[in-house]
Amino acid sequence: MSALKTRVLQVNPTAPEPALIQEAAKILAAGGLVAFPTETVYGLGANALDTKAVDSIFAAKGRPASDPIIVHLYDLAQLPTVAINIPDLAYDLARHFWPGPLTFVLQRSSNVPANVSAGMSTVAVRMPSHPVAIALLQAANLPVAAPSANRFARPSATTAAHVLEDLDGRIDLILDGGAAVIGVESTILDLTKEQPTILRPGGITLEILRTIIPDVEVVTKHLRADDEGIEAPGMLLKHYSPRAELLLFNGIQSALLPAMRTYALQQIEQGRKVGLLLPDHEQSSVADLPVEIVNLGSNASEVGHNLFSAMRLLDQASVDVIMVHGFGQTGLSLALWDRLLRAAEGHIIEV
Repeated sequence: MSALKTRVLQVNPTAPEPALIQEAAKILAAGGLVAFPTETVYGLGANALDTKAVDSIFAAKGRPASDPIIVHLYDLAQLPTVAINIPDLAYDLARHFWPGPLTFVLQRSSNVPANVSAGMSTVAVRMPSHPVAIALLQAANLPVAAPSANRFARPSATTAAHVLEDLDGRIDLILDGGAAVIGVESTILDLTKEQPTILRPGGITLEILRTIIPDVEVVTKHLRADDEGIEAPGMLLKHYSPRAELLLFNGIQSALLPAMRTYALQQIEQGRKVGLLLPDHEQSSVADLPVEIVNLGSNASEVGHNLFSAMRLLDQASVDVIMVHGFGQTGLSLALWDRLLRAAEGHIIEV
């Protein structure tokens, strides 16, 4: 693709400047690409009703056409313009959780070009809560298709610097509204079947959803990019991956660090540079090792906020292998497990 001059505009994350937002909205209306912050990660936006503009998202990211894109709205009244046969449950959930990190898979309206949904008859839709995202969507007055603003299969972008690292010269504009708050993507809930199912865990947890849909279940799929019938983003086996090999450890908590320490020493003996992603209370136990350590924080929310940025920091340190362990599979930790499993391409070292 021909190189663009990617501009970066600093915007106030809580009270975005109208003139800057209007500038970005004009780019979207003209078929261009704008990266912008959401509460989850940075999104790469294009007019969701413009087939050519949506194609440019796939080209900029190097994203396979089989991987669908979420459509972003600013008002619930827009929902019938992008979806049909909308169940009452979708409206009930939207009133509880929108704006916020919950995406619905619904039946796609003919207004939405097929390439948004990888040729499927469904469409993924959400309403972000970030003030910059809402202001941009309102100013553009368009449904905006927006996957994460990074090259395909890389760790999602949670800052404007991450977007620039991956997409400089490939998109028109980046609205820099500071770091994304949550740091992992939205929960994706399929409402097209009789049994509502979570296709991707995310910012709204299974436990919270069960307060409204007691029988909701998580359906995990690990697909290849050339598979057909991918229902939602974030379902590929290789996703969110750093350049370094990522090793995911799982097992009894007390055994995890000793196992990681042993494995790290083996890797070092083989001449490999090792990076560790650890919560702050675990770092002292490996401080004597010649490794790069990045602090993930002290709880699941902090780990989620820091995870993708930490992977990128270790890539910048040119490590050969990154070692990390799971943080459980309840609450937000389920979303963290999902991202780590895909970053590790499904390979788990059981302790």
